[in-house]
Amino acid sequence: MLEWLEGAPHAVLLQRSGTLYLFVNAAHIACMGLLIGAIVSLDLRMLGGFRTVPFPVIGPFLSRMAGGGLVLAMLTGFWLFSVKPTEYAANPAFLIKLGVIGLGVVNALWLHAGQHWPKALSDTPMPRAARAHAVASLLIWLGAVLAGRWIGFL
Repeated sequence: MLEWLEGAPHAVLLQRSGTLYLFVNAAHIACMGLLIGAIVSLDLRMLGGFRTVPFPVIGPFLSRMAGGGLVLAMLTGFWLFSVKPTEYAANPAFLIKLGVIGLGVVNALWLHAGQHWPKALSDTPMPRAARAHAVASLLIWLGAVLAGRWIGFL
């Protein structure tokens, strides 16, 4: 299946065009910036930073921005992956990155699906469990960035 993906038209197009690869790679980095920027801002606000900005106003916006950044980063990342899927699938750092991203998504879904997100959006103090999700999120996404940078060194 990985060999098929590597020979797919979208992968071949990227393999043959250094310029297109450059633009897709730049788009992937920009999407990761959107994702990480929104997540860090959201988590820091949940931990008590930026108190002048009401969480019920900024929280949903940052959450949607992070979700959009994640979807776009996954799309551009898949396109980049398709250039050398066999090589990436054998790279431990890439596999760790995927696992850590999965943890980040599970953490976000757990926060949003549980009772803590609605409580966080009220004007009451930030629930302790929501703050714990924010700390976990900061650590998880830092791990994803580090694993992503590590890919090129293995």
